[in-house]
Amino acid sequence: MSNKKFSILLMALVAMSFFTPSLSFSQANDQPSFSSKIKTPNTSGELRTKDEDKSSSEEYEEKPSQTRSRSHQGRLQRHGLGFGLGETFLLGNYSKHGNDKITFDLLYSYAASYSFDLLINAHMSEHTDENERMRLMGLTSSIKGRFVEYDQLAPYFLGGLGFYAPRAKRATATSTQWTDQKVSFGLNFGGGIDLRLNDHYVVGVMGQMHWPFEIQQDSQSDLKGYYFKLLITGMYLF
Repeated sequence: MSNKKFSILLMALVAMSFFTPSLSFSQANDQPSFSSKIKTPNTSGELRTKDEDKSSSEEYEEKPSQTRSRSHQGRLQRHGLGFGLGETFLLGNYSKHGNDKITFDLLYSYAASYSFDLLINAHMSEHTDENERMRLMGLTSSIKGRFVEYDQLAPYFLGGLGFYAPRAKRATATSTQWTDQKVSFGLNFGGGIDLRLNDHYVVGVMGQMHWPFEIQQDSQSDLKGYYFKLLITGMYLF
């Protein structure tokens, strides 16, 4: 081989040595391969914590409603004794025999359900106008219905029936004479609002119309009329 060919071969070997990779094939295989699996943080503990916080908040929100439910349930089948103090307004023919005045009523209640109570009213009053008089006596029973209840404030309506014994002392040309003493049936209706102070005391305002049926007389004209009571009420529950 000539010197010229040997020089060319030597230069080719030197050039190939520069392009030889720094790592061998076996070394390349020893390198860790790229993994496509991505690690995600473990959030199960956080989820459990959030669920526990949610359940505890729901329990906290349910407590007031449970308290109200127990409070309403505690009001069932309770008796109440109280009074009504206010003005009695004579209307119709009753106003011809007496004037309006402050009167006193006795009240009894019984909580039959969450929304309805039995209310009994007993009252007696005498109204004068010069030589004439008007005497009112009544024993009534009503259904008292609360159509809405906001906090401790409860507006209501009422209506029912009762027994009445009105009597008038009428002036004639020569003297005055009482009408016959008779008992009559009648209607009553009205409404009001109650404020519950605590588990035992309730105060409020009530307006109640009393409408006795006409009472027939033997020797005089029949007695008919009606009257309205506007009362401040107080009740003790037990």
